[in-house]
Amino acid sequence: MKGKEKAPWEKGPLKVTEDGRYFRCGEEPFFFLGDTAWLLFHQLTLEESFLYLRNRKELGYNVILADFVHTADQKNRAGDSALTDGDPARPDTEGGFWKHVDAVVEMAGELGLFLGLLPVWGSSMVKSGCLNSGNVDAYMKFVLERYHDCPHIIWIVGGDVRGDAAADVFRRMGRLMKADRPDRLVTYHPFGRTSSSLWFHEEDWLDFNLFQSGHRRYDQVSMQEWDDNTAREGWFGEDSWKYVERDRGRTPAKPVLDGEPSYEWILQGLHDNTQPYWKAADVRRYAYWSVFAGAAGHVYGHNSIMQFYRDTSREGAFGAKYLWTDAIHHPGGAQMVHLKKLCERVGFEKGHPAGEWVLRGQGEKYDYISVFAGEDFLLAYTVNGRQFVLSLEAFEGRELEAYWMDPVTGLCTYAGGITGGGEALFAPPEREDGTDCVLVLLADTESLPDRS
Repeated sequence: MKGKEKAPWEKGPLKVTEDGRYFRCGEEPFFFLGDTAWLLFHQLTLEESFLYLRNRKELGYNVILADFVHTADQKNRAGDSALTDGDPARPDTEGGFWKHVDAVVEMAGELGLFLGLLPVWGSSMVKSGCLNSGNVDAYMKFVLERYHDCPHIIWIVGGDVRGDAAADVFRRMGRLMKADRPDRLVTYHPFGRTSSSLWFHEEDWLDFNLFQSGHRRYDQVSMQEWDDNTAREGWFGEDSWKYVERDRGRTPAKPVLDGEPSYEWILQGLHDNTQPYWKAADVRRYAYWSVFAGAAGHVYGHNSIMQFYRDTSREGAFGAKYLWTDAIHHPGGAQMVHLKKLCERVGFEKGHPAGEWVLRGQGEKYDYISVFAGEDFLLAYTVNGRQFVLSLEAFEGRELEAYWMDPVTGLCTYAGGITGGGEALFAPPEREDGTDCVLVLLADTESLPDRS
């Protein structure tokens, strides 16, 4: 790494923009690029934590998601317990668990990383009744007092659980978080194929929405597994952009993010080892679809990293097959920064979804063309390299420079000039490293600006 750079929160606290769509640190736009590290505090030593956190920092991530207590008998690598006799009202402060958490939290801050922290994992701790209305105040008092002064924390309620599983407890957690520090952002991590907005959108403590587009294919609607959910909430399959579209239509306006899309190298559908895996091209598709639909960033995940799989002699969850120390170098995780840099360069916070500008060539599922545009730019993403026709009426009389961006490498290659107005056909170039491609149109500029 180069010399120590200024941490984002040193430019001002992380906050929601005035239009309710994006984030800023002070006056600087903040593209939320998260990585999923649920068991960070449980599975890694301090040395391993530094390896992981620095790796993600240098890849361009700025938020790491993790939970303090996953189960009532939670212990860390050293064997230290989080709770006394499994009681959330009695955190074990005599052992080393919370001292280890303190050290990792401090380490992330020194690296300039925000932490999206869940005090407990909701599906196991709250849904089971372990954390309940009788002990939630005591546990939250401990957590909030201990980390009150940390400027780089984003609080997350929930944890892969429906909001109506224990709505009163979740609401209490959110209200206590917001009362502790009103300037600190709070959200909710929901169950698969649902969104925080379904239960908590109008809550004052919920600053932005997270949805979980999940790990299922279009055809995996009902698998007779524990993570089946009801049809009344809407089934969008792999169309992650539809969750963004739905939440952006709610009032009041709040930023929205895909808090859990299909992880790299996780089984499609999770439960059947005969099924194929989601890979780098899939995680790219989820990212570009949601961001070009107006999401305020994206959360990436890798199956081996989220559980920090470390022993191939033991079966990992959901078909994990790579050690986490290898998984941090996998291509999908490294390619997320290309989307972040592109959005930062064009001024994404001034953009809006513009799917209606696709005049011909629009399709469904993998044929879908996503478009995001601002006053001086247009971005269009195709999964399979199909041709499409766009309306350029918004750029009437202006000179546009066209580029094709390879989302695998992040390289933008100049494709010529176009005069705005009317319509134009775009045919993505064939590549040997994939079929997805990003069209970049810039108005009144001689080159792609670098705001990195």
